[in-house]
Amino acid sequence: MSQVKSKKRVTDHGEVFTSEREVNAMLDLVKQETERIDSRFLEPACGNGNFLVEVLRRKLSIVEAKYKKSQLEFERYAVVAISSIYGVDILDDNARECRERLFKIFNEQYTRLYKAKCKEDCRTSVRFLLNRNILWGDALDFTNPETKKPIVFSEWSAINGSMLKRRDYVFKFLVEQTHQFSMFNDEGNAGAIDEPIKDYPLMHFLKLADYVAD
Repeated sequence: MSQVKSKKRVTDHGEVFTSEREVNAMLDLVKQETERIDSRFLEPACGNGNFLVEVLRRKLSIVEAKYKKSQLEFERYAVVAISSIYGVDILDDNARECRERLFKIFNEQYTRLYKAKCKEDCRTSVRFLLNRNILWGDALDFTNPETKKPIVFSEWSAINGSMLKRRDYVFKFLVEQTHQFSMFNDEGNAGAIDEPIKDYPLMHFLKLADYVAD
């Protein structure tokens, strides 16, 4: 894939995509985390997804190796893997392309493994997650370039096997760590009080889009 879409985009936005060789070399520095299914990754200038695509490939290869004999287990852990990947880009077309690339990687693997047994509910949940996690926004001022509304990310936590818990947080506060501090966290150290702006009820991983309308 070319590292440049156009000279104008380079001039206007400094857009130069990282090559596959460099992506893999950098991710190999944190190889253990890229192979942990629920390890969270955020790319604040994700472009069309070169880093996130490779992170998802690595995670899904682990999911397949461990859980391919059970379709339900593969689906559950694939959804968890996808829910842990976040991206922001200042150009809307890049964010859209990134979502499509990530979905394609999942869908090709899912279809190869289970063919006609694939569930549309699972595909719908994956698209829902990507629409929530890969956002059009400016990571420097923490807003959407058009609406100027703050960027809000959803935290997804697996609960009781098939259920996910969603909490929404303002991106600016997560980055700047401007939350009030508590005396101690569970480890006995000073810790931030992270207050979500919205807290959702538990939802089944195959029914994410049915539970919440944004």
